[in-house]
Amino acid sequence: MSTSTRLTHAINEGDSFERFFECWLVEQNQHLDELMSASKEVGAADQEALRPLVKRVVQHYEHYYVAKARWGQADILAMLSPSWRSSLEDTFLWIGGWRPSMAFHLLYSKSGLQLEARLHELMQGLRSGDLSDLSAAQLQQVDALQKETIRKEQEITEKLAEQQETVADASMVELAHAMTEGVGGDEGQSRVDAALAPKQDGLAEILRMADELRLDTLKKVIDILTPMQAVHYLIAAAALHLRIHEWGKKRDARLAQNDRTTHNIDDDSA
Repeated sequence: MSTSTRLTHAINEGDSFERFFECWLVEQNQHLDELMSASKEVGAADQEALRPLVKRVVQHYEHYYVAKARWGQADILAMLSPSWRSSLEDTFLWIGGWRPSMAFHLLYSKSGLQLEARLHELMQGLRSGDLSDLSAAQLQQVDALQKETIRKEQEITEKLAEQQETVADASMVELAHAMTEGVGGDEGQSRVDAALAPKQDGLAEILRMADELRLDTLKKVIDILTPMQAVHYLIAAAALHLRIHEWGKKRDARLAQNDRTTHNIDDDSA
């Protein structure tokens, strides 16, 4: 079964999002290999041939957000506190994912590194076609998009703050008091479910807005770049995502092993 088929199967058969995410990462790693090969094999004069690959990689991100929206409707709390991510990744999450504005930090960082590596060639008038070759017009477009993205990001952050504050609204305080006074059983659970339902719906809408901004920002950055520059940008995005996930998982496993070792020592000493 191909990875694309596994992704579709995960959605259609109601598999867990964690399983879907694992399959999605496998395919992202495959795309990374394809992008790296293309960046070395395709010349600047032939870069139009890269458009199908760039389109396929962007569609892979679209597939991720479609699946995420579906599972978000089913269990928004799990999507905002994902167990399939490491504690390292959790530290950098903004509403269940990367901050959209990080797309620009990634672009500038990769561009700066490539500019430094090819400075001698560029001083001789040689062009590489990668992100060190960003034109003045492209930089102006990126700057305008960055300002627009930050504005929208702040608006969503404010909406999240307003939604979080509803945990202490009058209905929740009244319900907490009633439960403390002894209301329980099916009646109590029904009242809890009814009180939390609109709050979870609000969170699901905010996640949808955040993911929509993430995807829209990625697409607009890609539109500004040439096909070759887009390939280098997508390489940087995939490599950073995959390596941070890998480092975080290894760190969590190491800490868990240390905890088990300490627990065993304490048991032996007892």
